Amino acid sequence: MSVNLAKGQSVSLQKSSGESLTVVRMGLGWRAAPKRGLFGSRTRQIDLDASALLYAEKTPSDVVFFQHLESNDGSVRHTGDNLVGGSGAGDDDESILVDLAHVPVHITQVVFTVSSYTGQTFAEVQNAHCRLVDESNGQELARYELAGGGPHTGQIMAKVFREESGGWGMQAIGAPARARTFQDMLPAIDPFL
Repeated sequence: MSVNLAKGQSVSLQKSSGESLTVVRMGLGWRAAPKRGLFGSRTRQIDLDASALLYAEKTPSDVVFFQHLESNDGSVRHTGDNLVGGSGAGDDDESILVDLAHVPVHITQVVFTVSSYTGQTFAEVQNAHCRLVDESNGQELARYELAGGGPHTGQIMAKVFREESGGWGMQAIGAPARARTFQDMLPAIDPFL
């Protein structure tokens, strides 16, 4: 059963049986919002990019994005860049797989960001979502809907983090940022670590 998360909410990623998840997929989906013009409405292609930043406490350790598709240790993998989106309503346009069992012990959190590489604001995006899926059975665990648009070009979507119990949790962040790349977002991520 999926949990719809609100901004700032957290959820444990323990299975109902008590065992820990092993591999999760963070999916990102979006569509370009139609723009009303003199001759009707039209849409423009939007290139959103999903990135995963691996942190050792508050120190960046590695990043996975469209130009570096796998973390140095192999535990996090981006499935490839989508330049136009289009799924939006439920399917994923970009995915990042996280093998939680093989994330190095010094990595305490993995932060997922979305940036508008082509520079359009989120006011021009609709049906954007970020979701976490148990890759072993395809079950959606949690979903965060990006609502409200806005003048920003980046979004700190969510993070998975090590819990004190040794398992993993997920927190929906949903914080806007001015960014075309994950590098532009680094200062905005700091308060959420």
